[in-house]
Amino acid sequence: VAPNYSMMLQGILALSILYLPGGIVEVTTYSPVLGTSATYLAFITGNLANLKIPCVLNARTLAKTEIGTEANEVISTLAVAFSSITTIVIMAIGVLLLAPLRPILTNEVLAPAFNWVVPALFGALGYQYFKKNPKIILAPLVFIVILAIVSPSFIQRNLPIVIVLSAIVAVLWAKLLHGKNYI
Repeated sequence: VAPNYSMMLQGILALSILYLPGGIVEVTTYSPVLGTSATYLAFITGNLANLKIPCVLNARTLAKTEIGTEANEVISTLAVAFSSITTIVIMAIGVLLLAPLRPILTNEVLAPAFNWVVPALFGALGYQYFKKNPKIILAPLVFIVILAIVSPSFIQRNLPIVIVLSAIVAVLWAKLLHGKNYI
């Protein structure tokens, strides 16, 4: 049975419009930080924004490496590799323990806590970088807060676009601060 090609094309176009800008932005923004090997490994294994990038940034900070150096390439690759291995091990353990833990995890008392896991992780990971550059984060933070107040639905529907806009605001703000010798 052949697929309905017109519907298939509509689906491909719809998904391309939704995910292609985000994919292009991820490659162009993450590649310089990761380096060649880590970029390949990170994009093959996935979950960049939530897991790989924070691991790489933390490893870079601990190892005190600079972007574009061989040391950064090695550290980034190791961070992505260990992050991937850790994810696989934790997922395997989770699969094995899912059945015995199901009554505990579905308890209605614990259910509200699971809604705050991702924001709590991002807050904890973001804080260590925010405290290092408080002047630079001011403009993108104000931009996002205003955007969230004015149109929260825009942020939810267009997250890749919001990320690009925030990155542009951050770069322009940092350039302005640097030009005026504030940083």
